[in-house]
Amino acid sequence: MKLNGKTVSRETQERLDRFVAHFEKWARSINLVAPSTRQQIWDRHIADSAQLFSLAPEPRTWIDLGSGGGFPGIVTAILLAEAGEGWVHLVESNNKKASFLRTAIRETGARASVHAIRAETAPSEIAQAQLMSARALAALDDLFVYAVPWFQADPAFRAFFHKGRDYQREIDKARDRWTFDLIKHDSKVESGSVILEISGLAPAF
Repeated sequence: MKLNGKTVSRETQERLDRFVAHFEKWARSINLVAPSTRQQIWDRHIADSAQLFSLAPEPRTWIDLGSGGGFPGIVTAILLAEAGEGWVHLVESNNKKASFLRTAIRETGARASVHAIRAETAPSEIAQAQLMSARALAALDDLFVYAVPWFQADPAFRAFFHKGRDYQREIDKARDRWTFDLIKHDSKVESGSVILEISGLAPAF
């Protein structure tokens, strides 16, 4: 099996297959992703999520905010399982979605744990990490409010945020309140979308 042009092992493919089956079962009763995209789970969600592992393949500790249906956090945790190192802290305040994520971890052996808390309180529970991800959670300016405690704790901390075609407006608005370094990675999955790699985040005043 190839994912974004890269071959994954049979074990990883089996983990991803188990996750998809688990996702489809739960998605019948709770809203895990937009209903219009449920039939595109491999191309629209898994491949999109897996782009992060190409950008940061080293086995590190991640924080995934607003994990919801498991994208990108569970996919990252499944890819880490093959290395046997690294971890993903899944932050999801919705209890039903948190239950889905816990059972997904058991089904797949993903290297992750679930924190059923709000993003605002996550820094007090998850003190140390190297990387952050979030997909379809909030505007960039709001994501920075959640993320800044980890940037202040570790100058090497980095965040990866999936954004759609209106990303430049979000960047411009965020620069009114924040200073940060930015690398824009064009999406390999959806034309016009990007993954924004953020480092050096700090309040502008």
